[in-house]
Amino acid sequence: MKIGIFTDSYKPYTSGVVTSIMTFKEELSRLGHEIFVFAPKYPHYNEDEDGVYRFYSLPSPTNPDFTLAIPILPGLNMLIKKLNLDIIHVHSPFTMGRVGLRYARKYNIPIVFTFHTLYDQYVHYVPVAHELAKEVTIKYSDYFCNQCDHVVVPTSEVEQILHNREVKTPVTVIPTGVPLHKYTKTNGNWLRSQYDIPEGTRILLFAGRLTREKNLEFLIKAFKKIKNEIVNTCLVLTAQGPQESELKKLVLDLGMSLEKDVIFTGSVPFDILVDIYFSSDLFVFSSMTETQGLVLIEAMAAGLPVVAVRAYGVQDMVDNGVNGFLTSPNLNDFADAVCTLLQNDTTYCRFQKNALKKAESLSSANMAQKLEALYNRLYETNRPRRHRTIDITSWFGS
Repeated sequence: MKIGIFTDSYKPYTSGVVTSIMTFKEELSRLGHEIFVFAPKYPHYNEDEDGVYRFYSLPSPTNPDFTLAIPILPGLNMLIKKLNLDIIHVHSPFTMGRVGLRYARKYNIPIVFTFHTLYDQYVHYVPVAHELAKEVTIKYSDYFCNQCDHVVVPTSEVEQILHNREVKTPVTVIPTGVPLHKYTKTNGNWLRSQYDIPEGTRILLFAGRLTREKNLEFLIKAFKKIKNEIVNTCLVLTAQGPQESELKKLVLDLGMSLEKDVIFTGSVPFDILVDIYFSSDLFVFSSMTETQGLVLIEAMAAGLPVVAVRAYGVQDMVDNGVNGFLTSPNLNDFADAVCTLLQNDTTYCRFQKNALKKAESLSSANMAQKLEALYNRLYETNRPRRHRTIDITSWFGS
């Protein structure tokens, strides 16, 4: 099967969306499918990857690491015809998602949309009129869902959100899986050797993006309370993003060190990230806006118990009292949960074993087979495609 992926973000940008695309791309290729990716270009990144077509782009005004594709590529129409795609899978309802939808309609190709993000939770990037922006974002994302043949969501919680709104398109829960085959040859001493962390120090880890929606001010403040209780602990933030300087200032303002207490590693390749998971003792997560929280399962695949704020997406990944603790968004509750787990070896070991079991149930190979089955059903049943009377260009013009 020939599958066209249209996305507003791709390598070298780091995010859960990009990780999801790359993971499924690798697994679907193993299953014998041909994958073609249509994505933005990024400054100073020139990797020549077969089957990847880059669109000229501009830096986002609110996040310089993110680029906005200009949805014009000379010869794109002829390229789509030549590739003779069987399925189009879009990963955003915006720029590249609209490009994918346009060609899916033009050439009667079944289209799948993965609803990765609760987009209304990101309106703080809009400088004014947040409530209006939130309302418009919800309306538009629901509208886009209804223009597609099938919507994939990473958790049952997101499925319920869409069912409670005006989405009529069929929805299937298919989380992004963990590539367990990449967890075999690891260096569990990587962090200690790279950052001179003493042997007796317990390492708390966060991996993701340094952005406001990850609620990292909360995490750093909670860690200050944890360190007051358990002196031999450190917090490692494996991430990059626009909040880095602000968060480092917060660490210093709280009287902590950037060398010994809260360590910023920056972004790292996935093989190093796996070493970092195995180097750590506990995964901590404070985000309130996740649709899945893929890093939670990645951490569990290394046997890390989790302490996380109870929120959408997180609750499907972390089983409270089984492989981790879910807490209220309260600093004391979060800090107490971490201290309880670190100070109780029996509970910690039980959570470790259960974390590994959870990760095994969500392997990338298993999840790719579920997605493949969905593609096959759509390919067999969605032609001739149903007539739609509303044109998406009515929103934005032609």
